[in-house]
This record gives sequence, C-alpha cells and structure tokens, in this order.
Amino acid sequence: MSQFEILMPKMGESIEEATITKWFVKEGDKVVEDDLLLEIATDKVDSEIPCPVEGIIQKIMYKQDDIVPVGSVIAIINMDSEVSDQNETTQLEPESESAVVLPAATETEQIVESKANTNEINKSDSDRFYSPLVRKIAKEEAVSQNELDSITGSGLNARVQKQDILTWIESRQKADKESDNKTYQAETKSSHSPGPLTDTPKISVSGGDEIRKMSRMRKLIADHMINSIQVSAHVTNMIESDVTKIVNWRNQIKDDFQRREGEKITYLPIFLEAAINAIKDFPMINSSVDGENIIIKKDINLGIAVALPDYNLIVPVIKNADKYNLSGLTKELNRLASSARESNLKPDEIQGGTFTITNFGSFGNTIGTPIINQPQVAILAVGAIEKKPAVIETPEGDVIGIRHKMFLSLTYDHRIIDGALGGSYLKRVSDYLENFDPKRTV
Repeated sequence: MSQFEILMPKMGESIEEATITKWFVKEGDKVVEDDLLLEIATDKVDSEIPCPVEGIIQKIMYKQDDIVPVGSVIAIINMDSEVSDQNETTQLEPESESAVVLPAATETEQIVESKANTNEINKSDSDRFYSPLVRKIAKEEAVSQNELDSITGSGLNARVQKQDILTWIESRQKADKESDNKTYQAETKSSHSPGPLTDTPKISVSGGDEIRKMSRMRKLIADHMINSIQVSAHVTNMIESDVTKIVNWRNQIKDDFQRREGEKITYLPIFLEAAINAIKDFPMINSSVDGENIIIKKDINLGIAVALPDYNLIVPVIKNADKYNLSGLTKELNRLASSARESNLKPDEIQGGTFTITNFGSFGNTIGTPIINQPQVAILAVGAIEKKPAVIETPEGDVIGIRHKMFLSLTYDHRIIDGALGGSYLKRVSDYLENFDPKRTV
C-alpha cells in the first residue's frame, strides 16, 4: 500500500508545537494535489496546509484544537486508488514508504513550552481558540477564563492575539492604579490632587467629520511604534553626503544593467552596500538589548521599509545581506519590494531583521527622524538627492560647482550607543558613498 505521512511542519527555529485549528477534510475523503487539508496556528501565524499528493485520507491522527509537536504525523494519505474501503483504522507501519514535511511560515515570537503545561491553562467550555502563547500569558498574569473570554480579538475569526491580551492586561493594571489613586485621595482628603490621567485626550466630532476604523495592520504598526519609543532612548544624528560620483555612475550603467539583468538599478542598493560595509566596521550598530545584556548579531539582516499602496508600511528583510554583491542586492531588493506591494511576502521574509533602512527620498523628502524598529538598536534614513552649489577643493584652489547631495540620518538607541559611536558609523557610511569608485562594474 502506497502511503504518504503528513507531518506537522516546523513554524520556526524556536517553535516546538502548533495547534490544529480546522480540518477541511475527513477520513475517507478523496483529495488531489493542492487541496486544503487543514489550518494550523501559533500566536501570530495562521497557515493553511495544502495536500502534496493525490489520494484518499486514510487516517487523521489529531483532532481540531489539539496541540501537536513539530514533526509528528498528523494524517496518512493512501495513494493506492484501488482501495475501496477507506474507513479502516489500520495502525501506521513502523517503516512507511514515504513522508513529506510541509512548508509553513516562520513565527516571530519564541514560544517554548511543554504541551502538558499548555493544556492545563485556562480550559474553556466555549469553542473559542486560544494559542499556546496567549494561554501562557493568561496563566502568568492570573487572567481568569471569564476575563479571557471577554477580550475582543483582532486576529482571524476574532481570535485573541498576543497584543490583544497584553493590551487588556495593561488596561487592567491602569484601572487598578486609578482605583488605588482614588482610594488614596479619599483617605487623605486632598483637595488639590489631580484626577487620574487618561491615555489620550477626548476628541470632539462634528457632523462633517469622517470616522474611519484602523485596519489590523495599522493598529499593529501603531503599537509597534509606541512600544519602540517607550523601550528605547532615541537620538538622531544627521550628515550631508556628496553622491555626485554615484549619480554619474548610475546614469552611465543603468540602461545596460537593465538590458543584461532584466532589473532596474536604483540608488538604494548602493546605499545598502555602504551601510553593510560600515556595520562591518562598527558591529555594535548591528545588535539588540536583552535586559542588561547586549547581543551583537553575527548575521547582517537588512530590513527595508516599503510603503504599500494603501499607505501602510511593511519591512521585508534581506537575510545575510553582506553575502550579496551589488547586483545581488539589487535583485533581492526588487523582488522583496515587488512581493510586498503585491501582498505576496512570506512570514519568514519580514522577520529576523538586525538593522533597518528607510528611504525618505523616494517621496521627495530631504531629511527625517525615523523610529527604531524593535528589537534593533538603529535605523538609517536616506533623503532625496538634490543638486546644490558647493565648494570643491582642487589642486589649483577652491571653486564653486554643482554637486549632487543628500542627507543621511541615523536614529540609534542611546542605552547602548553613544554619540561617538553613532556619529562615527554615520560618517563612515557617508565616506563610503563619497569615495564610491566610478570605474567599478556591476
């Protein structure tokens, strides 16, 4: 009998298990290649798993809501079309003929907890699904099942995500503090004590105003930005760089490059290359803070901020960017940017960044102060290139000439990066750009 074993796919290096949230098939069903078999989930990633072969579902090993270790057999497909009775419950042979591990998205959150402990947390009589991480947080923060069921989820089918429960816990803590503050005021009978502070000012709405609810992506971006400001001590340095050599070089090679490679080369890959070279000179820029520890990253994974057609923002990541030459950086950058705008990015392609670059210049802006993309400690912004009069030093003396100039701005985390390091890194990026070799090939 020809069989395929469907295995629970690996969701990331730190993920040991996933939850089956829905089966699209049952035992005895006929399936063909690419038919949907089931949906699995962790806290952030919901993945629909397609069928890799044609056959009949012989055995489903786990039911909906089961938490399954990575690599476990979750279903068996009989590929023998002559078998008529598919309701048999034959046990899996010790040596199956073949097995396939299905691809799945990579999870950003590190969820390492035992299946037994997860099953003990917050049992609910309702049909509502809670991921292992949400259950773990609920247990640690003493959130009752009734409280958990009352939280409005922002995920698929109103599923409670990590940020939903953390926001709810934060609100509960603030309410407790306000209650304590009121009690204290009553006890001390202080007539001049101010009332409890609110998070945001009250907004008046007139008849002609439009009220538009934030999309889920917009809420995630907002939370991420606020969290970054609260976590890191932001400082921004700026420098103006002469990129005339780069402008002239690109104008000379861009048409030939597009004919040869089928790709457009912009200025951004050149800026990426300079940022990578400067990171090699100042590795601390490519790090993260973990409590009182500084983690200097071995890999250079560049996040590139990409504006989407709906004005939202996403940051795909060029993994091991230092391994690419300029042509490779151009192709990978174009591929990721195109996938981002077409909503075709894989979860793994927006995770693992160690340093981010954002291009204000693509919108004609000359300078800006970006917010650090946590858990990174620095972000580089590049502005628009402008023609400016400048003093040029020559052997015969100084002259005034027209040069192509642009501003670079580096926002860094002052907890571990001081002005000397931040300023030195930014100056080194500028030096690489100004000393660009106009005779190089690509």
